[in-house]
Amino acid sequence: MLENYFPVLLFILVGLAIGVGPMVMGWILAPSRPDAEKLSPYECGFEEIGAFGYWAMVIFLAILVVGFVYEWMKGALEWE
Repeated sequence: MLENYFPVLLFILVGLAIGVGPMVMGWILAPSRPDAEKLSPYECGFEEIGAFGYWAMVIFLAILVVGFVYEWMKGALEWE
C-alpha cells in the first residue's frame, strides 16, 4: 500500500530539490560581501518605513481578508 504513495513522495522531493537547491547553492557559492548599492532599495522601495508601514499593511490585509470571507460566506465564489 505504501508503494502507491512513492510517486507523491518523489514529486515532493524533486520539487524541494528544485526550489531549495539553487538557494542553498547560491548561499554557499556566492561571496558574502554585499556593498551599500546592493543593499539599497531598488526603484520604488522605501528605506526604514518602520512600525507605521508594517501596521498599515496589516490593516490593509485585514480589510482584504474580511472582504474575501464576506464574499465566501455569501456564496459569490461558488461555481456552478
